[in-house]
Amino acid sequence: MSKPVVAIVGRPNVGKSTLFNALAGERIAIVKDTPGVTRDRIYADVSWLDKNFTLIDTGGIEPESTDIILSQMREQAQIAIDTADVIIFMTDVRQGLQDADSKVADMLRRSHKPVILVVNKVDSVLKFEMDVYEFYNLGIGDPMPISSANRMGLGDMLDKVVSYFKPEDLTESEDDTPRIAIIGKPNVGKSSLINKLLGEDRLIVSDIAGTTRDAVDTRVSWQGKEYVFIDTAGLRRKGKIKEDIERFSVIRAVTAVERSDVAVLVIDATEGVTEQDAKIAGIAHDRGKGIIIAVNKWDAIEKNDKTVYEFEEKVHQILSFMPYARILFISAKTGQRLPKLYETLDAVISSQTLRVQTGVLNEILSEAMAMQQPPSDRGRRLKIFYMTQVGVKPPTFVLFVNDKDLMHFSYVRYIENKLREAFGFDGTSLKFIIRERGEKS
Repeated sequence: MSKPVVAIVGRPNVGKSTLFNALAGERIAIVKDTPGVTRDRIYADVSWLDKNFTLIDTGGIEPESTDIILSQMREQAQIAIDTADVIIFMTDVRQGLQDADSKVADMLRRSHKPVILVVNKVDSVLKFEMDVYEFYNLGIGDPMPISSANRMGLGDMLDKVVSYFKPEDLTESEDDTPRIAIIGKPNVGKSSLINKLLGEDRLIVSDIAGTTRDAVDTRVSWQGKEYVFIDTAGLRRKGKIKEDIERFSVIRAVTAVERSDVAVLVIDATEGVTEQDAKIAGIAHDRGKGIIIAVNKWDAIEKNDKTVYEFEEKVHQILSFMPYARILFISAKTGQRLPKLYETLDAVISSQTLRVQTGVLNEILSEAMAMQQPPSDRGRRLKIFYMTQVGVKPPTFVLFVNDKDLMHFSYVRYIENKLREAFGFDGTSLKFIIRERGEKS
């Protein structure tokens, strides 16, 4: 299921990042009283009235500016507008209606997207009532007075935001075809991989980083089974970004991963695994997706009897937070080991949807506790009463205990390892929920 995307846009310094932080529940965006501080688009998962969506914070739009950074911010804001399902257009009551506000309103009208006009910094509705009315002149709907800093009026604004969500955005697709997101840095061979799987040049392949700027769904059949591959824009380390538009590929990757069952992280064997690969993998890991690491261009590597082992060690070192990920060495150019990719996908999808009976789970739990006693603190020992599985994609387990504070993460990891020894769960993370007996869901 792909979450709806909501973008906050407006001129610089009207309070977009303050609103973003208020809705995200933490200080993610930089907030400083200087125009142009927010240059990167930042995203967060937000929930309101049981409806989940992805919120995007954008750099301010300066429609007429010739400044390189401001013009790039304008371009990335335009991409945010193109991608968003709903747009929050923010203005500033203290600065009043500006000519630049009218130009931004013109951009938004051309998008034909639902737009919610908010007038920020209205700390007192009575005091600023007449000033708010001035924004009717934008001709883009009724202005909603809010105060991001004081969190006033945000509930009414969010009610209006979620009212624009389409039912299909909030329900699971009936199509149960496995969806595979191909993610990774630019120019590692993601599009080439899908072209080889298809046997035809369906996607543009170029040595220019950033050729693929949108997520493209491609249906592939293999030995009677169907798969949907989602190709995404490559993600690059900030210092390497020459074209600001590529920063938006993070959002594209997030939305593609959310629509997927399994993410295939493509790594360039000639470059080796990097910290940027870890950041990209973290998007899929945090969302509990199945993960396969495809080391591409393996045909270009000089090998000896230790090459595979050394590369795997490096991958496990950099991606230490996901030791469960399956690793494949492939070549999109020659087709080396691509049939093995399908076999691995089937195995990971099976792990993602595996259910274990409660009785069997508790046999393993009892054996694990007999081999290694639960931790204790100040004479009080942790008791685990029982464990049950409550979900799949990823497999999710609830452990009922006497005191949640006694459940150390290392003991949760120990139980996870025992489950993996018994059932494999290759290629998928496991989620554990700790509850005290009698605690409500």
